Amino acid sequence: MDVAGTQKRPFNPLYGLLALALLGALAAAVAAYGGWWQLAAFAIGPDVALLAGIAPGLDKGQLHPRAVPLYNLLHRFWGPAALAALAVTVLPEIWLVGALAWALHVAVDRTVGYGLRTPAGFQRQS
Repeated sequence: MDVAGTQKRPFNPLYGLLALALLGALAAAVAAYGGWWQLAAFAIGPDVALLAGIAPGLDKGQLHPRAVPLYNLLHRFWGPAALAALAVTVLPEIWLVGALAWALHVAVDRTVGYGLRTPAGFQRQS
């Protein structure tokens, strides 16, 4: 438990199953469309908020409050879902690779216990 009284959630096997399904879909999408740069950018892109949240004087595990809205925005499933919907309707299909990589990132985070942040920058418990 950290000094703010929050702790990382335990391993979540349901999100693990989702992550495996997304990994399979992502492999199929990359095989069909290519999109290696989308794979790389969207797999690590959601954690750009962590860079914005680095600051001196924070507690262990705390993200600076200025970065919390961006972090929470990039770590919800509706973002990649919206991108996937656009990729199968109006954008080139290669963007599906980005949507799946982004969703996989979120699912893996949830699998290992990382969730959204509180306004103070700590992991939420629910």
